[in-house]
Amino acid sequence: MLRLTPVVRNLVIINVIIFILQNIVPGFTNLVSLWNPKTDLFKPYQLFTYMFAHADVFHIFFNMLVMASTAPVLENFWGQKKFLTFYLVTGIGAGVFHLLINLFFFENITYGSMLGASGAVYGILMGFGMMFPNMEMRLLIPPVAIKAKYLVWVLGAITFLLSGAGVAHFAHLGGIIFAFILLRIWRHKNGSYF
Repeated sequence: MLRLTPVVRNLVIINVIIFILQNIVPGFTNLVSLWNPKTDLFKPYQLFTYMFAHADVFHIFFNMLVMASTAPVLENFWGQKKFLTFYLVTGIGAGVFHLLINLFFFENITYGSMLGASGAVYGILMGFGMMFPNMEMRLLIPPVAIKAKYLVWVLGAITFLLSGAGVAHFAHLGGIIFAFILLRIWRHKNGSYF
């Protein structure tokens, strides 16, 4: 049974509300998605809003399931404020990383939009794996226990294997990188991850 902590519960609720609005308000998805700065559709606030919008039911379901399964442990460990900071830094960092990679390495591509909590979710997975590498998690399918350090790799591999064209892999990588950097900064600053 999933036991959602306050911030995680609110993040799930916000994601669901935004997803509902995307499906009932024409043009809403274009407003909240992250567009390339070379387009007229780009707005700076999208670096925040994109991580609450999703492409379809499978997209939001998988992201919220992974977040609900791992993020409460981090929120209980760090507290609400530090966890929310971590979530937002990894989510915004994922968006920035995605944009920079596309601007500098793929400048001749067709500019579409990006949306989804995946960058922040990959940040949570990285944080969870670094903080609690030997914690055992029980999977639903198959019903076995697996250590967090392996679960992070399994979930990451599943996402890459099940995703096709149009998936923002660089945002996923950005979430991982920003999570690693932020945890190293916290550890250096405080001598621990607190």
